[in-house]
Order: sequence, then C-alpha cells, then structure tokens
Amino acid sequence: MAALSSIHCRSYSYSPFLFSSSSSSINGQQFQRINFSSSGISKRFLPAKLFSQSRKNSYHGVVLMQDGAVAMPVNPVENEASFKKVKDGLLSSITSAEELKETAGFDVNKDESTVIITVVGASGDLAKKKIFPALFALYYEDCLPKHFTVFGYARSKMTDAELRNMVSKTLTCRIDKRENCGEKMDQFLKRCFYDSGQYDSEENFTQLDKKLKEHEGGRLSNRLFYLSIPPNIFIDAVRCASMSASSANGWTRVIVEKPFGRDSESSAALTKALKQYLEEDQIFRIDHYLGKELVENLSVLRFSNLIFEPLWSRQYIRNVQLIFSEDFGTEGRGGYFDHYGIIRDIMQNHLLQILALFAMETPVSLDAEDIRNEKVKVLRSMRPIRLEDVVIGQYKSHIKGGITYPAYTDDKTVPKDSLTPTFAAAALFIDNARWDGVPFLMKAGKALHSKRAEIRVQFRHVPGNLYNRNFGTDLDRATNELVIRVQPDEAIYLKINNKVPGLGMRLDCSNLNLHYAARYSKEIPDAYERLLLDAIEGERRLFIRSDELDAAWSLFTPVLKELEEKKIIPEYYPYGSRGPVGAHYLAARYNVKWGDLGAEQ
Repeated sequence: MAALSSIHCRSYSYSPFLFSSSSSSINGQQFQRINFSSSGISKRFLPAKLFSQSRKNSYHGVVLMQDGAVAMPVNPVENEASFKKVKDGLLSSITSAEELKETAGFDVNKDESTVIITVVGASGDLAKKKIFPALFALYYEDCLPKHFTVFGYARSKMTDAELRNMVSKTLTCRIDKRENCGEKMDQFLKRCFYDSGQYDSEENFTQLDKKLKEHEGGRLSNRLFYLSIPPNIFIDAVRCASMSASSANGWTRVIVEKPFGRDSESSAALTKALKQYLEEDQIFRIDHYLGKELVENLSVLRFSNLIFEPLWSRQYIRNVQLIFSEDFGTEGRGGYFDHYGIIRDIMQNHLLQILALFAMETPVSLDAEDIRNEKVKVLRSMRPIRLEDVVIGQYKSHIKGGITYPAYTDDKTVPKDSLTPTFAAAALFIDNARWDGVPFLMKAGKALHSKRAEIRVQFRHVPGNLYNRNFGTDLDRATNELVIRVQPDEAIYLKINNKVPGLGMRLDCSNLNLHYAARYSKEIPDAYERLLLDAIEGERRLFIRSDELDAAWSLFTPVLKELEEKKIIPEYYPYGSRGPVGAHYLAARYNVKWGDLGAEQ
C-alpha cells in the first residue's frame, strides 16, 4: 500500500477495455486465455455483440469461460498467429463508444468515472471529528479520484453552506505540508453538499439519488455510503440506500461502523439483515485499529525480516501481551458504553483483530481473502475463554492533587447499580502447533494512569545463561522483549542485554529503538484515511469479513453471558490508577508480569 503521507497515491485512471492473456489447462488440453477487464464495468454492461459472437463459436475451438474470458486451444506451430486472429476478431466486435453508451447506460467519452462518498449521519461527532477530516487529508494528498463529491446526509435541517461551515472547523493540514492549505480547503469544501432526510425513508433516499445523479453528470457512477449512525438504524438506512440510491452502472459499497451486534445472535441477525440488500463484497465492516500504522506494519515486520519469523512461535516466545488503556473515563458516552462494556467495546474487536494478525500463519499472498482466511483460522483455533481467566473492574471516584475525579456511576446516563466493566483482563490460548501453551494476555481499561495501545512480546529465558548471576534472582530482568507501541508516540523497540562500559562486568537492559517521529519526517496518517481510501479502491484486507465476525463473537459470547447471568461484581479501582489488583494475580498465574508496569521508567 502506498504511504498516504506521500503524494504518490494510487492511480485512478479509467480505461474502457483492457485485454490480457494467460495460459490455462482444460481437461489436459492447453488453452490460451484472453481476459477482458473493464475499469468499473461489470460483464453485464459489456456489449452484447461481443458475447453473442463468442457463444456462436465463430472461431473453431474457442471456449467462453464463466468469468467472461475466452480460451482457445494451443497448437505449437500456429499458436501465435491463431491467438492474434481471435484477439483481433473479438476486438473488431466492439464497434463504437456509442454502442457501449447505449448498452451500459453511460458515456465512455465522459473522461473518467466519478465517486460520491455519502456520509450518513453527517451531523454526528464521528463524521465531524474523523470522516470529513480524513477525506480532506486524502484530497490534500491527491489521493482521491479526479471526479469525486462528498455528500452529507442526516435528519438535521442544514444547507450546503452550513455543512461546509461545520466541516471547515475540523479540517487541518499536515504539520509537514502546509503550503496552499487555505486554498485546498476551499476547493475541498466546494465539493461538499448536504441533503436532509429520514434514515428509514425510501422517498428521502430517492431525492438523494436525484442529487447524486446531478453531480455525476452522466459518468460511470460509483457510490460509497459511510454509516456513521447508531446500530439500531443500520438496516433501515441500508435498505433505503440499496433500494433507492444505489449506483445504476458502477459499484455501491457500504462502510459499517462497530458495534456489529453485542453477541453471536445479534451479530448474526445483523449480518443476515444486511445481506438481504447487499452482497458480502459490498459490506466494509470497519475497525479503525486495523488502519493504524503500526498494526499494518505488523505483518511487514514479521514476514519481511528474517530475524523475526523463525522466532515467532512457542519455542522462543513466552507470552504475548495486548494492552489498551485510556487515561479518561466515559465522559459523555456513559449511556452508550453501559450497554456494551469494555470487553465488547475494545477486546472483542480491536485487540482480538490485532491478535489474529499477530498470530496468523504466512498467507498465500497479500490478497485480502488470503489474509482474512489465515485470521479466521487463528480465531477458530482459540480455546474457549473460561470465567476464571477473566478479571473485570470498574473505576471509582478518586481525589488526586486536590482534584476529585468521578466514579463511573457518577455519570448521569449510567445506572447507579451498574455492573458494567470499564476494565477487563483475560488470558487466551491458541490451540495449534505454533502457539500451543503460549498465554496471550489482553488488558483494556478506562480511567487508568496512562493512555497507550501496545503489543509486548516477551521471549523465553536464555537456557544456561552464563550471566544469570549478574541479574540476581529476577530472571525477568534478563528477558528480551519486543514492544510495538501502536499509540501514542509510535515506536518499535527491542529490549536486549548489554554490558555497561567500564572495567567491571555490569549488565544493563537497553533498547534498540525505532522511534517513528525521530526516524520519519512525515506525519503519520490517521487510520480513517487509510481505511476510506481502501474502501474507495475496493481493497478489503483491513476490513472484517462475516465469518471473522462470527468466530470472534463465538469466542467471547459464552463468557459475556456468564458474567451477566451470574451478575459478577467488578473489582473497583481508583480513577487514574493501574487498574484492579486481580489483573496482576491473573498474569502471575501464568508466570507473567505485565510489561507496562515499568514502561515509564
């Protein structure tokens, strides 16, 4: 994937027809394939004349493949000449751009295709703080297609000018690239429009469709809908968009924000309802953590560096820790958060997705389906989570430095007797040959002492270490550790043992540190920029497939139900502390120390 902090973004050129050839075998007979591709045009929009001629088998021995390719038998002597004859004959069947316009419903002479990104729920916080700024960043870096438009859609009454004023307050330019910033903002805002309507009204979406067509100007139309709305109205919005505002001659895609249900049953029901109106390849389930720079770099670090892949197994790794902490509470999201809790909000999606990427086998290729296949294998290999391997907590009021910090239940939108966890730690295991017996420890919480998200890989002790006596009885001090700090202040560092300069033999634990801010002058793109660009391009590897979602919920649903049915009381911890003591006991049970305890030292 091209770096978004570079102007060298992916190309959006449009070519009506492309031909390529390859060899294949049918029943032992060698055939030469002629592959037809059209940028944005499906087979049903290609001229019928081309396919009718192939079906009539005007060329002896030519076979029309199911994928639209044409195959012809290979004769050693006549191979090249025969191939050219068939190819030239097929090309001649496409008579004119007018025929294509009449057949497909659009004009190939209208330069390039157009993309319209419709933000459904445009007046919400997510749209204002993340989606519109990400779209502007892509525009600023010349990563969006030539003909693109941004539409906001919500129930709030608003004019185009009011939308632009609202959006302009959240737009910023790159720290390292501020030239023409104001000019670029003005150009971007001129491409932003607004339409108000109900999320469950096909009539309102039909009106939206008319406005979209006006901006498409007869070009090949591609439409991306971003559902920045509560999950209880997903289906209504998808139904209306699908029935009344889909593209007639290009692609239509829908980005769905988490939560994807709250257990296996509700998630399956949501998926089933979505698939009444959309195909699986139209649904882009977004988990913004998969768009983080260091998460995407995880597979690069492992698969392109010889020193890591041989160590990536139970033979050398003692435990893996996935840590997420925030130094603030729910702060206005208490009503939403109380319905889900920290396990559903963070662990079941963000941390589990990172775990699957970390632990997967080498995929066949970097193709989206190959990567997601390997992730699903990991999730299906995981041992069911036992209640005794889970610790939950909830933050309480605390006074520090003369400032009183509120308890979770002090939030007016949260019931006073709420048992919803704001902290959770869990031990997970993968029952396969690579990871058998290695504990994967997850920890996530709010109102803790620091804000961080990181992966910590603790390696085994060196057998028969000659320098054990220099470390005393605490062998953990001599443990090599690889730390991938996802946020903030992105970095990758490896802890190694080193001799302190001098005449004596004193050892020290030092870091081999790749600090991104020091190494790279470019500002790291926001995760939403990468994911939006991928959705526009149809790149799915950073989005969640339905069977991935099923496997993830199958892992967590039983323990979530047990926690709620038994009304397990969370362990209370002070706002701004390191969390419940029970998390340390859980780690100690597997002979592990949380690596973030001394991270600030």
